[in-house]
Amino acid sequence: MAITTSRRTPPAMPLLPLLSLLLPVPALAVDWLVQPSLRQRVSYTDNALRAPPGKAQSDYITEIAPAIALIGTGPRLRVDLDYSWHKSLSGQRGNSEDHDLRAAADAELVQDWFFIDANASVSRRNISPFGQQLIADLLDKDNASTVRTTGISPYLRHRFRGLATAELRYTRNSVDSGGDLLSVHSDELELLLGGEPRSQGWTWNASHDVRRTQDSKLAPVRMQRSSVGLRYPFGRKWAATASGGTEKEGYMSSTGKAPEGRFWSLGGVWTPSPRTSLAFSTGKRFFGNTYSLDATLLQRHTNWQLSYSEKITTLPTQFARLSDRDAGQLLDQLWRAILPNARDRRLRIAAFLRYANKLGPERGAINYFSHRYFLQKQLQLTMARATAKSAMVVGVTAVDRTAQTASGIDSALLPGMTFGSEDRMRQVGGNLGWSWQASSRSSVNVDAGYASVRSLSVPRRDNNITVTAGYTRILQPNMTASIDVRHVRHTSNRGGDYRENGVSATLTMQF
Repeated sequence: MAITTSRRTPPAMPLLPLLSLLLPVPALAVDWLVQPSLRQRVSYTDNALRAPPGKAQSDYITEIAPAIALIGTGPRLRVDLDYSWHKSLSGQRGNSEDHDLRAAADAELVQDWFFIDANASVSRRNISPFGQQLIADLLDKDNASTVRTTGISPYLRHRFRGLATAELRYTRNSVDSGGDLLSVHSDELELLLGGEPRSQGWTWNASHDVRRTQDSKLAPVRMQRSSVGLRYPFGRKWAATASGGTEKEGYMSSTGKAPEGRFWSLGGVWTPSPRTSLAFSTGKRFFGNTYSLDATLLQRHTNWQLSYSEKITTLPTQFARLSDRDAGQLLDQLWRAILPNARDRRLRIAAFLRYANKLGPERGAINYFSHRYFLQKQLQLTMARATAKSAMVVGVTAVDRTAQTASGIDSALLPGMTFGSEDRMRQVGGNLGWSWQASSRSSVNVDAGYASVRSLSVPRRDNNITVTAGYTRILQPNMTASIDVRHVRHTSNRGGDYRENGVSATLTMQF
């Protein structure tokens, strides 16, 4: 959905409550773009119910989707909003209505002192990591539910010259799926201190973090963490890092060991050039030895990021994270020289990522519904390449999740899963998105994804492969047509294998 209408004043009625929080920002300094649109799509699938071979039934699906996009760009305000309502008609699945929303905003309300971040999303998500997985063009009522997330984070930040930069941040997050499936909200207060460089270039930092989480199915959980850190340089390229502190996660562990205690880490940072950096560390927490890695390499047209982390997390926390942030940041760095206008750059990145997400919200690692706490170990490699006419993002992810709380709480949430199958989960996935601007009026898009989900506590493994290719043509300045073909394949050692092929034709009109 392209945005072509420009305004210098904000819309008369805010589209999200979070935008009303940003009204104190001077409106005249903000460049607003508002673009309503209407999308009509007709799709054909040869396996509407994703049935096993020999039982597939074809179907035609008609969809109408009015939408609106909003972008605000200013020195003290940034707003991105993309909302659409989908009405689908299907002979096999019946009719359905869905909403899709991605919104984020950040503002500097009082210069150098008071800031605020906000985000909201509405999207369909997988309930279980096994079985049928989401496909954007197909209606899914068996293993999917609508998830709504909101986040608001006002904070005070100021640099006290010669001493430190201080930040006091409050964050309120909520994740809700409606009904009794999932309803979680958290309140967090965090104090961060970053010391000014001292003699010989060494710096220090300190933090204190308190979070209270309320799950509709669990007793409230209070997390508390305090830490101090030190960074000492050895020349211009190398620096040593050290940190330590205490933590208390607050949940009732099923491992027999209290999730609390002291922690420490030692590491280093290598920065051979402004475009290359490598940070690594090793340490110990209450669950054992820990390791981390964060590497970045920026070339003329290519940007690489490699990371490894180990942390205690929950699935609602993963839902609340903004998707595509890493890929968007990589493309933004690469396109700054080609598209110096920040608004034009954001539009092109949004258009690319929108197509690259047509397979659904899950990319590599499938996030599913659960009330449990997990120890998550994640390795992720992301490569972005961008030129004036093309963009490509490749991602590879490996995730290992070990449950830290009892599985009984999820028995009603995931009735189709074998008891204890999510005690230990391992996922390996990859995705590739490529877009090529063939001419000023046409473009070619290709997207491919693979995800393998394996339970290490029971013998089950599911594999998912999806490939989509499409051609888009601008018919008129306010009208775009596209055609897409899709192939989906799902296999499992517990049965339920299926294949699906589809084709869709879409007409998008902008107003």
